[in-house]
Amino acid sequence: MSAAPLKILVVDDEPPIRKLLRMGLGTQGYEILEAPNGKASLELLARNPDLIILDLGLPDIQGLELLRMIRARNEGVPIVVLSSRGDEVGKVQALDLGADDYVTKPFGMDELLARISRSIWCGAS
Repeated sequence: MSAAPLKILVVDDEPPIRKLLRMGLGTQGYEILEAPNGKASLELLARNPDLIILDLGLPDIQGLELLRMIRARNEGVPIVVLSSRGDEVGKVQALDLGADDYVTKPFGMDELLARISRSIWCGAS
């Protein structure tokens, strides 16, 4: 009997990014949940994702505030920020608020997969 696929919640307002992640992560056997904004992501937290990929530039809730809100509801879920914001201050803020990793757009799928794997397995220990 095989284990259920790990669920990844992708929070990004850009449809092409969500499609790229759905295709790239789906081929690796992950179940993908998609949220185009912060409100939808908070609703999908009830599905208990194993990892969250979070863009900080969302239309309804500021990304760092959403990070705080997610951490208040689920302290243990690994969060990988995937953002076009590459400044050091922003990265440090996100990590200080509870992000497990930070990847800057544009990104390589292989690097993202490695960081996802690391975040999931480090969080499971």
